[in-house]
Amino acid sequence: MAEKIIKVKVSAGAKTEKIEEIEPGSFKIRVQAPPEKGKANARVSEMLAKYFNIPRSKVFLMSGATYKEKTFSVEI
Repeated sequence: MAEKIIKVKVSAGAKTEKIEEIEPGSFKIRVQAPPEKGKANARVSEMLAKYFNIPRSKVFLMSGATYKEKTFSVEI
């Protein structure tokens, strides 16, 4: 399996959820989950797993746990 590093800008607490690829390896994601206790991060991971059609266990938050801009690693 190959590892892909992606950059994500997250908007937590949004009215609607949306994932869009701005450019290769760079995403903008809106989630309804609040930015507290890792809820938004967990939802972003779920959305990335669904986007890449991989299990949630193959998505890892590498940096930016408490920031809007995050780096994820996905095994595809």
